[in-house]
This record gives sequence, C-alpha cells and structure tokens, in this order.
Amino acid sequence: MVEDKSEVPDQNPKSEASSVIPSRAVPPDTEKEAGKDMGTDAVSPSTNPSWFTPGRLLAIFCVINLINYVDRGAIASNGVNGSRRTCSESGTCSSGTGIQGQFNLNNFEDGVISSAFMVGLLVASPIFASSAKCVNPFRLIGVGLTVWTLAVAFCGFSFNFWSIAIARMFVGVGEASFISLAPPFIDDNAPPSKRIAWLGTFYMCIPTGVAVGYVYGGLIGHHGWRWAFWIEALLMLPFAIFGFWMKPLYMKGFLPVGSGAQKSLITSGDATESEGGGSTGSEISTLEVSTCSVSSATATFLGDMKELFLEKVFVVNVLGYIAYNFVIGAYSYWGPKAGYNIYNMKNADYVFGGVTAICGILGSLAGGFVLDLISSTLPNAFKLLSISTLVGAAFCFGAFCMKGLYAFLALFAIGELLVFATQAPVNFVCLHCVKPSLRPLSMAISTVLIHVLGDVPSSPLVGLLQDRINNWRKTALILTSILFIAAIVWFLGVFLKSVDRYKEDSEKAAVSVVKKSSSTPLLKENGVDTA
Repeated sequence: MVEDKSEVPDQNPKSEASSVIPSRAVPPDTEKEAGKDMGTDAVSPSTNPSWFTPGRLLAIFCVINLINYVDRGAIASNGVNGSRRTCSESGTCSSGTGIQGQFNLNNFEDGVISSAFMVGLLVASPIFASSAKCVNPFRLIGVGLTVWTLAVAFCGFSFNFWSIAIARMFVGVGEASFISLAPPFIDDNAPPSKRIAWLGTFYMCIPTGVAVGYVYGGLIGHHGWRWAFWIEALLMLPFAIFGFWMKPLYMKGFLPVGSGAQKSLITSGDATESEGGGSTGSEISTLEVSTCSVSSATATFLGDMKELFLEKVFVVNVLGYIAYNFVIGAYSYWGPKAGYNIYNMKNADYVFGGVTAICGILGSLAGGFVLDLISSTLPNAFKLLSISTLVGAAFCFGAFCMKGLYAFLALFAIGELLVFATQAPVNFVCLHCVKPSLRPLSMAISTVLIHVLGDVPSSPLVGLLQDRINNWRKTALILTSILFIAAIVWFLGVFLKSVDRYKEDSEKAAVSVVKKSSSTPLLKENGVDTA
C-alpha cells in the first residue's frame, strides 16, 4: 500500500517519479537490492504482508508449467498415444492401442495431433500479449488456464481424429496467455542476482514435465488413455480459479488498467490503493478493461511488431531457437518410439522419461546459474547458447551412432544435459533485448515462431521421413544434425551490438512524471478531492 502524500508536497522530483514506476515485489531482505536494480525506491513492506511472496509466485507458475508439459509428454507416450492397427499377410489384424489405435491414425495424422495445439497458440499468443495493455495480465492468465482446463477435459471425450484435433487447438489457446505473460512476472519479481536462475527453474519444468508425462502416460494407459486428460484437467482447475480469485499483479512497463498511476506489483492487506487513493482491492479484483479501441489497439500492435522485428538481437536469437526447437520437439514426440525400435527398449517411455527428467532439471538449472555467475549480459548469453548447443549436439549425434544401449544412454544423457542448459539464457535474451512493455509480445512471437517453424512441422516431417527411409537410426542422425545449425546461428549473436533494455520504460516514465507533476497533481488527475 502506497502512502497518500497529497497534503505534503514532495520537493524531490526523484522521489515523486519513482513512486509511480512499477516496483517488483521482493522480500524485505532483498528490498534494498531490488530498489537499486530498478533505479527506484523500493516499496516499504506492509505491516500485514501478503502470503503471496515472489518465491510462492515462482512455485505456483512452475507447477502450472509442469502440468502444461506433462500433457505434452503424455500425448506422446506409448501408453496414451499407442500404436496403429496392424494386419498380417494371412489377414489377421490386431486392434492397436491408445489414440492411434482407437482412431486408426497413420504416422502423419498422429504427428498432426501432437502439433494441433499450435493453431490455437499461433492465433491467441499475440492477442493475449497485446491485450495486456488493456486487461490486467494476471487476469488474462486466469482466462487462459480456464480455456486450457476445458479443452483438455474435452480431449478425454473425443470420438474421432477431428474432434481430438480441434480440442488440442483449444489447448493451445489456453496455453498462449501463460507462456506469454508468466516469464515477465518472474523476471520482475526475481532477486537481481538470481534472475536467470529463477528463469532456469521455471523452464526446468519443460523437460521435466515432458519426462513425467512419458511415465504418467505409460502408467495411466493401462486404465484407458482418456483418463490421462481428465486427471490433467482436474489438476489445473484450482490454478484457473486462482487466476481470478487472487488480487491482480501488475507488470513492469504497464500502467494499471483504469488508473492514472502505477500500483505496486503485489498487493497486500484488505485493500490496495493507487497513488491517488482512487482504487481499492475490490475494484481491481475484477477483470478490468480500459477504453482501448480496436483501431488504436491494432495500430499499437503493428507498431510493436515492427519495433520487435527491427531488433537484430531478437531475430538472431529466435532463428537459433527455431532450429533448436525443431530437434527438441521431434525428440520429445518420436524419442520413445525411436528408442524402442533401435535398441529394443521394453520400457522406452520410462527410460526416455527418466533421462530427460534428470538432464532437464540439471541442465536448465545449470544454464541459469552459470549465466548469473559469469554476469548476465546479452553477449555472454549468446556465448553460452552456442557453446552448450554445439557440444551437446556432438554428444547426441555420437549417441545415435552407438550400437549398445548403455553407450547410447551415457552419451545421450550428456548431450541432453548440455542442450537443456540453453533454456534460461535463450529466454533471458527474449526478455531483455526489448523494452519492458514489449516483453509479453516478445515472448509470444518467439513462442509462436519456434513452434510454427520448429516443433510443429518437425513431428509430421520426421514421421514422413521415417515412413520413406524406414530406418529410425538414420532418421535420428539427420534430425540431430540440425542442432549444429542452431549453435552456428547463436554464435553470430555474440558479434551483434546488444543493449539490455530492462530499465528503459522506467527511465522514460521518470522523466514524464516529473514534468507532469510540476503542473497537475496526480491526485487531481485521478479525480480525488485533495481538500
């Protein structure tokens, strides 16, 4: 809660300006450091602080991210995905198992189901990111999680190829808000010295979720593949409700909807006031929409897109990310089947799930900690991305050349460990190569592109390649070679002129507020009587 200073004019412009610059919610022991990092005075902790601390925010977002990717892993598992119906030369046919068997899908159709969510993600991500300027971003996450919950539940009721494909499209719509808006919230609230480590913790949930999904799908498949989706929907339901129940958070670079001044990020107590005392907790607890017209929103979106694609650091980072995700997406979908066919893994879901989980956790965390250790700058991020991907690709390529299972697992584990170390650095670049108000759009467009040009086409294309050459080892080697392209592209980013723009909006806001305060008091702007 911010103290009303209307009766005692502040002669210090810096103090008045800083009071409306968005501040990160940090615990008392890091308050001083956070204020210094943002170029503002930290907001004093309330005498009755909220239980919703930055650490708990990270934990909640990690669980949501984990459930998202458990769903991705489950639909790719042999238990849920299953196998096609087969017929022998004598005319005897087997019924098949899972989704593929029940709907009698070929490999291409099977790959389409895994990628159908991208249609919804492609359409909805830019919309959610742009809507953050008119609707509170935290409420948008609640909307998205509700759509995700309903769509996943419907997957369990699907009755043919098209019904489950359409349901997966709406899963993508639901996921779009979270993947665009959650990382900026984490970036705002993380202690400055641990910012990349926190991002690494969040993105650790991607490989971990996929791995758990493999195991979960293998176990639940024995009881019927539909139960996998119903249980996921039940797990996500409390978080969808949470997105509407909690008092909204405010993101750096965005003014609170319907308010003339910026509110503090994480609210506490029974009521939350703006600088002018014009808004209460009950007023901001609802889904607020400002007077953003369609024409002005479209013009703003087009201008933001132009600015985004003129940023060379963003473009190079995303190009490398596309090549990287092309391989990772195909690994996650076809990995268990390739392992089963090349090395006769009887429990391919569990083996790939275990290796991916361990390497994903360790690799994602290590990438974040290393970048924090060597100084989290954009050039250092590109150095880490290129070296880690290059060496990791070499180990993965060598793994698929091995004839023995144990030699394959040893090399592949090292390769995955290095490859997953890119998760935090690549998203750090996306967040910090643009000004804060463009971060949601940067994350949204990055996500759309790495899926549209990366893992979405990779699943069906690898399926087509395998149908043509009918050799899983050659298919895996061809696929792995694309990681070398990602390493080369990211290496080019080291030589680009790059500037960390995290504080840019705050500095501009400080200037504009100082000028405004000399003529019109903030309280009068908010329509509050100062008498």
